[in-house]
Amino acid sequence: MQIDFFSLLWIVIIIMTLVPAINRRLVERSRQRLMRAIEKKRGSRLITLIHRQEALSFLGIAFSRHIDIEDSERVLRAIRLTPDDLPIDIILHTPGGLVLAAEQIAHALVRHKAKVTVFVPHYAMSGGTFVALAADEIVMEENAVLGPVDPQLGKYPAASILTVSKVKDINEIDDETLILSDMARKAQKQVHACLVEILMANDMPQEKAERIATALSCGQWTHDYPITFEEAKELGLPVSSGLANEVYQLMDLYPQAAGRRPSVEYIPLPYRREEGPEKE
Repeated sequence: MQIDFFSLLWIVIIIMTLVPAINRRLVERSRQRLMRAIEKKRGSRLITLIHRQEALSFLGIAFSRHIDIEDSERVLRAIRLTPDDLPIDIILHTPGGLVLAAEQIAHALVRHKAKVTVFVPHYAMSGGTFVALAADEIVMEENAVLGPVDPQLGKYPAASILTVSKVKDINEIDDETLILSDMARKAQKQVHACLVEILMANDMPQEKAERIATALSCGQWTHDYPITFEEAKELGLPVSSGLANEVYQLMDLYPQAAGRRPSVEYIPLPYRREEGPEKE
């Protein structure tokens, strides 16, 4: 039987369409199996909140993922499906996102009666830190980072807007800046109060909760400032080190979108220091 060019072309197109879909399904099943293995090992419900900075690319335009309302709906549903006496583990890898969504997740976690543990293998910035603060324990990779949760109004930090209203004469400030200043003051106050509430819900003394909330929300750092494991411990956050290997294995199953040369490459095997060359 002869196959003409167009029939061959259709076969190639069908294969190119089916292979990525099959690969995605296989990766999803691998993730589910590993998640179930972690749950059995720890006796918990495992939830992942993982965002890649460049999840896909369309016409050369990179799209980033962040915590949104859909994420909060899914996490809240997972929490509702979890018995009160069953611990919850969350793997966080996110640049942050909507304050509303992060607050909803955080409040739902502090209401859960059993222990909540957050694992941070790489970074959990902004809204991700907000979620992490709702946990009884934050387990970080020693090189992982958290971030400040100071509110942002559009492209400007609330703290910077407030600084302008303090250093300039009110008669020299336009109406829009004054309105932004009022909104910034309210946003900073609201975030601070919410942080104190969440921290105190996990039996943290009020004085300590106030101090931590102020440090994270006052704008003393830039919004992308990396709070290291050591700094988080000095702040008084309930952090510990020692991530299980299964967490790293699970992260490997959330790859970046394919289609371009990776900027980092290495042989994915653990190495041991080898002995030097034999002397003659």
